[in-house]
Amino acid sequence: MHKLLVEGGTRLRGQVRVSGAKNSAVALLPAAILAESPVTIEGLPDISDVGILSDLLEEIGGQVKKDGRTIHIDPSNMVSMPLPNGKVKKLRASYYFMGAMLGRFNKAVIGLPGGCHLGPRPIDQHIKGFEALGAEVTNEQGAIYLRAKELRGARIYLDVVSVGATINIMLAAVRAKGKTVIENAAKEPEIIDVATLLTSMGAKIKGAGTDVIRIEGVDQLNGCLHTIIPDRIEAGTYTIMAAAQGDEMIIDNVIPQHLESLLAKLREMGVTIEENDEQLYVRPGKNLKSVDIKTLVYPGFPTDLQQPFTSLLTQAEGTGVVSDTIYQARFKHVDELRRMNASIKVEGGSAIVSGQSNLQGAKVKATDLRAGAALVIAGLMADGVTEITGVDHIERGYENITNKLIELGAKVWYEEMSEEEVEQFQNS
Repeated sequence: MHKLLVEGGTRLRGQVRVSGAKNSAVALLPAAILAESPVTIEGLPDISDVGILSDLLEEIGGQVKKDGRTIHIDPSNMVSMPLPNGKVKKLRASYYFMGAMLGRFNKAVIGLPGGCHLGPRPIDQHIKGFEALGAEVTNEQGAIYLRAKELRGARIYLDVVSVGATINIMLAAVRAKGKTVIENAAKEPEIIDVATLLTSMGAKIKGAGTDVIRIEGVDQLNGCLHTIIPDRIEAGTYTIMAAAQGDEMIIDNVIPQHLESLLAKLREMGVTIEENDEQLYVRPGKNLKSVDIKTLVYPGFPTDLQQPFTSLLTQAEGTGVVSDTIYQARFKHVDELRRMNASIKVEGGSAIVSGQSNLQGAKVKATDLRAGAALVIAGLMADGVTEITGVDHIERGYENITNKLIELGAKVWYEEMSEEEVEQFQNS
């Protein structure tokens, strides 16, 4: 096992290119199951989640070939093989195999998904959608069994706006008989990206990106070529880094409209941001002012940027309140930031951040993906060296993060953990 070390104090300068969207990739790869001929996806991020999903596709008979950031998937010989454990437990997005395999084979057996521990994130809305389409869903010995004689279109109202449920129901519905209407659907750009892939494969989908999605089922889907959208969360993370520790930074391969809520808050703090078609030019203000943020479903402030933004607020003037209405348990990074001398207290679903803390390097642990990003940002601003364990979480969502930071001038490097450190980490 290795740890990431960050020496703070160096100003970041230059250009960083954003990778393909993780939250699209984890749905696009399972979606390929629905085709009868090869699917090619370009621009995928080189992250561990993509590797795990590729292995799962091969386990059910898919032929997968990687060529840099392009993947070729031949699903023609896939079978509805059970995926009860193993790699399924390594990431939460493995649940997209439920919708894709149900849509293709009318049955699936998928282990309960793993991934970051962010408190309760039930899949009841997914199951509600599958059952409305005609599937019988049971939980047997830690795995979800889905069985249907035939999938038929239905009108489905989501009780909670859920990206995962919206995509999963889309995957199951595109080959169902008749028309499906998903009401109170999530509107994230990643949903549009998945709908674009499915449409290129021959699906009939209208309304993706709105709160009502209409799907006319088709008998067969075929392969296609698809290019993934840029990762708005990675773009947002580097934009926050630029505001925190940059001199002048250019964030390349960005869709600025996907980041409007973040950019508005950064400008309110005093950060100068100029937008081009696919770039952001970021120059921090001399005296950043604290703001309050509340995470909301898209197009509101993203919950995935709440933790990195909290690190930035530790250096702003005044007190900021961070409220997470999506995952109220998403404050495990706060204890780690306190180790670095941050002044933060959690009350209910909010964190109250007192600014202008003199952050100090410390030994900290990334408890989940975005908490890891928050600690990297804090380490860049802190005096001394910060040692971050739990690096595998960070690598799940940020491609080549150390190389990108080094190119910006940061002092970051990996070191192997000692046996004693590994034991401490495993017991913590």
